[in-house]
Amino acid sequence: MAFKRRVKNSDLREIVYSALSPVHGTGLFAKRAIKKGEYIGTYHGPDAKRDGTYVLWVFDKGDEGNAVGRSGRNLLRYLNHAKPGNAEFDGFDLYALKRIPIDQEITFNYEGS
Repeated sequence: MAFKRRVKNSDLREIVYSALSPVHGTGLFAKRAIKKGEYIGTYHGPDAKRDGTYVLWVFDKGDEGNAVGRSGRNLLRYLNHAKPGNAEFDGFDLYALKRIPIDQEITFNYEGS
């Protein structure tokens, strides 16, 4: 199924917004209800050479040596941790694990699944 990737903040603002979070600092929230399994957006930014704030590392379980990192430059950098989260990454693409109602904070498990 082909769909338009949400990478730019202007595209992401159709579905999410950032605001003060009860979890930590700034968070990412649903601007509209998001269906279970729905694509939310793509974590975008330059390749990361080392760990830091807003860096997302993607790797296959047990293959951390081949991790690829991006330093987030779009709204998805404001995702906070929750266990369990209500969203998860497939590579750098974020999907809803369950229905996320309007104004609910969107979170993911930093430790993966």
